[in-house]
Amino acid sequence: MARTSGPARAGLIEGAFTHARSGIRYRVYAEGDQATLSFERPGGRSVAGRVSLKYFVGSNTRGRTFLFTIDRFLYQSPINYYARARVWDMSPGYADLTSMPLNHVVDQTCLFCHASQVAMPENGTTNRFEGEAFGQEGVGCERCHGPGSEHVAGRGHMIDPPALDPAARDSLCTQCHLEGQARIARAGRTLTDFRPGDRLSDSVAVFVVANAANTARGAVSHVESLAVSACKRHSGDRMSCLSCHDPHVQPEPAARAEYYRGKCLQCHRALAVGHHVERPDCTACHMPRVESADISHTAVTDHRILREPKAAPSGRVGDRLTAFGEAEAGDRERGLAYADIALRGDERAASEARRLLEGAVVRYPADPAVLTRLAWLEQARHKIAEAETLYEEAMAVDPDEPVAATNLGVILAERGQPARALDVWRPAFERHPDASELGVDLAVAMCQTGDWKDAEQTVRTVLAHNPDFEPGRQVGAALARGPLACRTD
Repeated sequence: MARTSGPARAGLIEGAFTHARSGIRYRVYAEGDQATLSFERPGGRSVAGRVSLKYFVGSNTRGRTFLFTIDRFLYQSPINYYARARVWDMSPGYADLTSMPLNHVVDQTCLFCHASQVAMPENGTTNRFEGEAFGQEGVGCERCHGPGSEHVAGRGHMIDPPALDPAARDSLCTQCHLEGQARIARAGRTLTDFRPGDRLSDSVAVFVVANAANTARGAVSHVESLAVSACKRHSGDRMSCLSCHDPHVQPEPAARAEYYRGKCLQCHRALAVGHHVERPDCTACHMPRVESADISHTAVTDHRILREPKAAPSGRVGDRLTAFGEAEAGDRERGLAYADIALRGDERAASEARRLLEGAVVRYPADPAVLTRLAWLEQARHKIAEAETLYEEAMAVDPDEPVAATNLGVILAERGQPARALDVWRPAFERHPDASELGVDLAVAMCQTGDWKDAEQTVRTVLAHNPDFEPGRQVGAALARGPLACRTD
């Protein structure tokens, strides 16, 4: 965990590859004391450039990626290095894209599980940092043991994880190792509010779907899989991640089989004599490594700990979300979780999200997350007046809400009110230049109202943060032909 982040040059893995679908040739290399990512696609849709890499993320047990800044806004590289296959390839979710996504935002929650002493972004932004994005490389001692400064000052003891109540103990691991289908921050809280000794469920609700742990295993699915294992179900709170894993010890490869066999025999002592003495590696049979269902070139250990993994039926995944473990979740958290699923095109999830959020908004009338998601659901079913009202209410609470600003501006522009749309879009794009669609809408509205030069600058900003964004390139080409072309194209 201590090796999960640091300066890019210190963790550089040089290499190059061409992504067939987009035609982009990527190269990661050293230039003196600087690490660099270059990209190039020749031909009709040519694009070329490079960025200086600032940080690496990932211990390279599974892989590594790199972060860079544009005007102090922090982004993730569109490519990853995958350690098992020893190849460079697209980051998860990007393999099928036909363009280069250079605007993958890295915010506090992204950094939370890979770095320590994470900085606050500038007011109104999610990923613009005044100085360094984090103060300590990797995951430090305080992530599990609490702030040392408080202990030194005599205001408390360091946290001893095994001494915590089971929910707080397990939260130390699940804060980063439980992804689920959706993670929803509680009202007024964020993941970064979590502190050792807290229950994670007080900060976020993690949702899973029925039987998901018995089907495909994702890269961050260990906790879900362990929860359905016979070992965990029979042991209850006596068993945790710490039963088998010591965060301070990583056994050498040659010693792993014996090390983990010892962990198994803590409970299964009767198997110590006569049970496959010729093959003492318990995990090879009962916790095999299988291909990750959500990240290519990656394997994951099956933590269901099955007696006969190959013969075990996978079952059918349900369609209902449930809060993981014993965490409580109301209409707000559940509705936002279904709304997350709806963003992926699931109509049933959209219907359930709308039903739940219509109830939640009565209890949380000033919650920008509830208002924005409910507005989006209404807009998706062409209830424009209702969506507009909800977006306006969301922005009255949080003027920096980028989704509300983007979509409200679209509604206003389509109604023939470009000046009002500009008033909404301008500050939103200044704080979120990664929002490429917003920037293009803003540039077009500027052009229509005669602000040709401002439109040019806006398109330049769009393409600086996302140079392969085709609508931005098209508007930029129209602007290059002059004010008249800009207003008529």
